[in-house]
Amino acid sequence: MTTGLLLLAAFAACYAMLARWVSSTVLTAPMVFIAFGLLLSQTGLFPVGDAESILHLVAEVALVLLLFLDAAQINLSALRQRHVWPQRMLVIGLPLAILFGSFAAWLFLPHWPIFALLLLASILAPTDAALGQAVITNPIVPERVRRALTVESGLNDGLALPAVLLFASLTAAAMDQDGYNWLAFGAKQLLLGPLAGAVVGLGGGTLLVWAQKKNLTAEAFEAVGTISIAGVAYLCATAVDGNGFIAAFVAGLCFGHAVKGRCKYVYEFTESEGLLLTWAAFFLLGLALLPEALNHLSWTTVGIAFVSLFVVRPLAIWISLVGTDASLTTRLFFGWFGPRGLATALFALLVVPQINQDLAAALLAIAINIVWMSAILHGVTAQPAAKWYAARIAAMGDCPETKSAEISAKPLITHPNPETDLPSKPSLK
Repeated sequence: MTTGLLLLAAFAACYAMLARWVSSTVLTAPMVFIAFGLLLSQTGLFPVGDAESILHLVAEVALVLLLFLDAAQINLSALRQRHVWPQRMLVIGLPLAILFGSFAAWLFLPHWPIFALLLLASILAPTDAALGQAVITNPIVPERVRRALTVESGLNDGLALPAVLLFASLTAAAMDQDGYNWLAFGAKQLLLGPLAGAVVGLGGGTLLVWAQKKNLTAEAFEAVGTISIAGVAYLCATAVDGNGFIAAFVAGLCFGHAVKGRCKYVYEFTESEGLLLTWAAFFLLGLALLPEALNHLSWTTVGIAFVSLFVVRPLAIWISLVGTDASLTTRLFFGWFGPRGLATALFALLVVPQINQDLAAALLAIAINIVWMSAILHGVTAQPAAKWYAARIAAMGDCPETKSAEISAKPLITHPNPETDLPSKPSLK
């Protein structure tokens, strides 16, 4: 175990020193760390049981923080009033992706219960901007397009989570043998979690602003306060039988509304501690889950992955943007860049204890296999597709994609510097 940790620390240090060069290639950090985890799993230096225990801890911490911090950066009123593309993709595209995804899964798994198919589709619906970093941070791609992908990725995991929990409860209820009322349990999770999150997020943000005005705190302590508020929301929700992850997401929304850009740590996290946490999570996925998932890899899984990546999301996004000023090229671009990453893996881990063991093992294997396939496909195509898209948009001349009137009228990301309201790095996910 000690030797394995030493190798991981040394590998992370070496990658950090070469990160700028690596980012200029088709390789991405998720691809590299998943592969390193898989390689290390073959050496026996990390006992599988220990790796899985660490993974669950890292996964929970990562999910709580990414839900809270992604939500805290969003200006909800601006999203509602000014930003049509991400709004459409979230409000229309996400439900359609779940609906189309469940039908596609049924074609390959007709023996699965309907709620299990909906659960699988909900787990595969969230996207991960970190896997398409070459697109999100590429200045040749119009800012409005990059912003739409960033915002969609930042919010769709939190919006998909209630569906994941609901269908997990319904799946457990449909297959339950001991009479436990999973429906009542699910209802409490979905109602008490948001309530606890709203109270903690709004209260914590208001107290932070008050402390800043009274000169009782300083920027150096914002990190401790922010992470603590996210943790309080999670723990308060679990104490009253609510869902801690939904609480973290709602708390982030309320916290961001209260502080209105006065907490710089919210924006700095993804460029510092967040990177290390993300790398560790992908490494542990490769180490603890990928070997077993590869043992269960089948043509059924490959078929589900192909349809999910190449048909379900593109079709859902295409329909969601009907009636907007998004061009044909932009709709295709949005449809492809919906990589499945950390949120998909963490949601799968989250529901495993709730449902039938055999069904849970199959669902987890499908999710993890699709994550590594997406990491490769979207990582390899990110730079070439960004160049192709930028060239197409440039050839179109004056078009909506290059206009900034919509985004400059009211910043969507509430940033401490109002002139720089687009994060320079993708979200933690």
